[in-house]
Amino acid sequence: MKTVVLLSGGVDSTTCLALAVDKYGADQVLALTSYYGQKHVREMEAAKKIAAFYGVRQIEQDLSAAFAHSDSSLLAGSEKTVPHASYDEQLAECGGSGTVDTYVPFRNGLFLSFAAATAISVGAETVLYGAHADDAAGSAYPDCTPAFYAAMRAAVYEGSGHACTIEAPFIQKTKADVVSVGLKLHAPYHLTWSCYEGKEKPCGKCGTCIDRAKAFAANGVPDPATEG
Repeated sequence: MKTVVLLSGGVDSTTCLALAVDKYGADQVLALTSYYGQKHVREMEAAKKIAAFYGVRQIEQDLSAAFAHSDSSLLAGSEKTVPHASYDEQLAECGGSGTVDTYVPFRNGLFLSFAAATAISVGAETVLYGAHADDAAGSAYPDCTPAFYAAMRAAVYEGSGHACTIEAPFIQKTKADVVSVGLKLHAPYHLTWSCYEGKEKPCGKCGTCIDRAKAFAANGVPDPATEG
């Protein structure tokens, strides 16, 4: 096994998986998908379809207990509604910097730690995750920032006895850049789910829907999730 990919079922993680399969081959890639107590399972259903599309082994894990005390609007235990506003608008409300309401405390930290332990156990050399510059802007999601990535990369490298390292291929790229990479690799974006709402169709109004729409528009192509 060469690499472990954090696969949420969204655009960024799917593009990471596309990169990994293109580089190593499907038989050398393990996809990890975590349930963290979110209000819907549409993204997990999408992840399963994407893993099957590529023919990679997938492990689903329940890590929801770690977030039992969080009041993030993404979680089933929260009475908050998901904000229908862009990330820029949400950041403006908190003075231009700070976590947004859909931030789940240290979620990527936990996911990466679990992935690293799994990678070491199966002999994988790397763990890939899809953090990008748009999510890091204004520390909206601090576990997507370059500083967090550098710290986790160093911790995993040392903690694995230099056997495993984390890679975030889009850490300096925008979501539009991510989509550009995925289009070249023919990533199955028609199977992905990004919306924070779990309805039949994407709401088009939450932060991730807005960010996704802009990314596809910047590449001059329709978003297959909203076509028809």
